[in-house]
Amino acid sequence: MAGRKHRIALVGLGMVVGAHARSLMDLADRAEVAWAYSPTAARRDAFAARFPFPTCDRLEAILEDPAIDSVIVMTPANTHLDIVGRCAAAGKNVLLEKPVEITTDRATRLVEACEAAGVTLGIVLQHRFRPAGETLARMLAEGELGAIAGCSTSIRLWRPQTYYDEPGRGSLARDGGGVLLTQGIHTLDLMLSLAGRIAEVRGFSATSPLHRMETEDMVAAGVRFENGALGTIDATTAAYPGFAERIEFICRNGTAVLAGTGLDVAFHDGRTRRVAPLETAGGTGANPMDFPHDWHRSVIADFLDALDRKRPPRVSGREALKVHRLIDALIAAGRSGSGIAVAGSPEDVGRA
Repeated sequence: MAGRKHRIALVGLGMVVGAHARSLMDLADRAEVAWAYSPTAARRDAFAARFPFPTCDRLEAILEDPAIDSVIVMTPANTHLDIVGRCAAAGKNVLLEKPVEITTDRATRLVEACEAAGVTLGIVLQHRFRPAGETLARMLAEGELGAIAGCSTSIRLWRPQTYYDEPGRGSLARDGGGVLLTQGIHTLDLMLSLAGRIAEVRGFSATSPLHRMETEDMVAAGVRFENGALGTIDATTAAYPGFAERIEFICRNGTAVLAGTGLDVAFHDGRTRRVAPLETAGGTGANPMDFPHDWHRSVIADFLDALDRKRPPRVSGREALKVHRLIDALIAAGRSGSGIAVAGSPEDVGRA
């Protein structure tokens, strides 16, 4: 049940803002955009030419407006702790583009700041809202496929060097990481939400000769899940021209494969089930924004539902920290060449 109409502000008018703006136009009966903020005049002008929302050049215009109850933050990752902290202190609920921050320590501090201020924090990890993934989530939850024995994830994307030539892109200072934290985080989060926690990883990470960048563009790892299932994770942005992300589940009753926006399930008894993939490339190639805005609209709708029903969003700040911890372990394993235990959240302490 929808509640009152929310007044929302957009903070940051970069590459991903179009998906949010189109979503909010679709959700106009539930949310009104009060301001769209960027300190850069060129970005404000470009945004105003595309969307019918007012723009402003001061964050304070948003923070000081008591009628604005929520903000969507889409600024570079290294600014999130400061900007979200200021929004939380002003009593604004926050929907934050991934990643939470450039390190897990800073991400944890951000989550704690929102909790201390009593505001709702949601993270934009939209792959969970794809229909194929939601169908598989229901099948796994209902036991239709039986216990998971193996789960392997492949993220083979393409980004040309021109993508990394943008100042700060692929750097630790601005982005916090490479293929895992910037691109692969979406698929890794979806995998964790379906398969459960990974206990240990062993693997490698590197910067390939195809890119000039500070952080990793290629990762290969073996993983052991908390329930004993085994699997692999491979991720790269050096696979031309870019391929659909793939998560394969080997289960007691059959095999399920999520490939991009599609799902194929083959049961041992001969039954099959399919969710056909969309025709869009899904942002796997040179244009990262080559995907429909439907999943962002679902993320925003869930965030509004969370506010109205006073419940956490489907991907809360605490929930998003799980994929950050996995990425930390993958990077540490790649550096050390040893097996690395994946840090658990405080609520995991004491579990077998």
